[in-house]
Amino acid sequence: MKRIELLLKGGRLIDPAVHLDAEWDVGIAGGRVVAVGPDLDPSEAETVWDVSGQLVVPGLIDLHTHVYWGGTSLGVEAEPIARRSGTTTFVDAGSAGPGNYAGFQRFIADASPLRFFAFLNVSFAGIFGFSEKVMAPECEDLRLLNAEECVAVGRQFPESIVGIKVRVGRNAGGNAGLAPLLVALEAAEELGLPVMTHIDFPPPGREEILALLRPGDILTHCFRPFPNSLVAPDGKARDSVRQARERGVLFDVGHGMGALSFEVAQEMLADGFEPDTVSSDAHVLSVNGPAFDVLVTVSKFLCLGVPLLEALRKVTATPASILRRPDLGTLQEGAQADVALLKLEEGEFLYRDVKGQEMKGTQRLALQQMILAGTPWPEPV
Repeated sequence: MKRIELLLKGGRLIDPAVHLDAEWDVGIAGGRVVAVGPDLDPSEAETVWDVSGQLVVPGLIDLHTHVYWGGTSLGVEAEPIARRSGTTTFVDAGSAGPGNYAGFQRFIADASPLRFFAFLNVSFAGIFGFSEKVMAPECEDLRLLNAEECVAVGRQFPESIVGIKVRVGRNAGGNAGLAPLLVALEAAEELGLPVMTHIDFPPPGREEILALLRPGDILTHCFRPFPNSLVAPDGKARDSVRQARERGVLFDVGHGMGALSFEVAQEMLADGFEPDTVSSDAHVLSVNGPAFDVLVTVSKFLCLGVPLLEALRKVTATPASILRRPDLGTLQEGAQADVALLKLEEGEFLYRDVKGQEMKGTQRLALQQMILAGTPWPEPV
């Protein structure tokens, strides 16, 4: 029996977890990476794919999505997104709360070949009212916020729940102020997990929110436009933002329909402040634009000037670290064989942000094929 079931040969392997960008081959067997190196022997493989001219990268991890399709009004189906974007791991950012998380686990996570994790919403009902015509702030009624319920469900599903999600701001919390964040932090501390906090319109303001976040906690929508933008009027990252990063707070893009301004991104990047993770915040109002998916979103950052290896780190190695899954987001020996085969296309491509601003980019990443746990998915036709 040959030791390699599938050999990916001749491609450009980019593995940000180990700072690797080289023409190396990848050997897969038993759902894991079993060999990595230059010019692996094809005689040792049952099947050889010539992937010359393609980027061989770890399967993409989208740290902020809403994929509880059918269970919440904002949820979208993950599989069509995966097929066009190379996303092998979806992290649902608070669609479900303690009252309906079991349904997400059974009907979404357990029913799909894709990988799913979730930040559990601090609100008992999750994000229960979200559409073009209905916007119900799930954190406004404090009766829905119960740290004990969060802890109980977090302990019931420790393999998939990776943190607590809270949406803070006037839109999501009404007049609740910082109370939802305080409850989320209480639950997260008891579980030993991070908090991911959404930020929208004040009150509360960014400084109040940032001051409460701990090392490892995540502020999503970090490149949102005014108000509550993290960039100061002088075009520089605010002092409170830099201080938060210095003490270990992480910053996620969470593009969505309201949280990626090209102007803000250009100013923050010019000031040397890159996001830690790039995510799509794909949901019913953003999946058909302007966010689309994480591959489109990370392509925007390429065109904003982030180098390819660093851009890919933000959708592979860094989110894998947040998930505490060192076997994901890398293609080193022993890792899960989740692979995205991409093409870096050159040309003229039009991108839009949440304000309707257009950017003409010269690059985009396009999916050629993906491999999930060592198996081509979907099956090539």
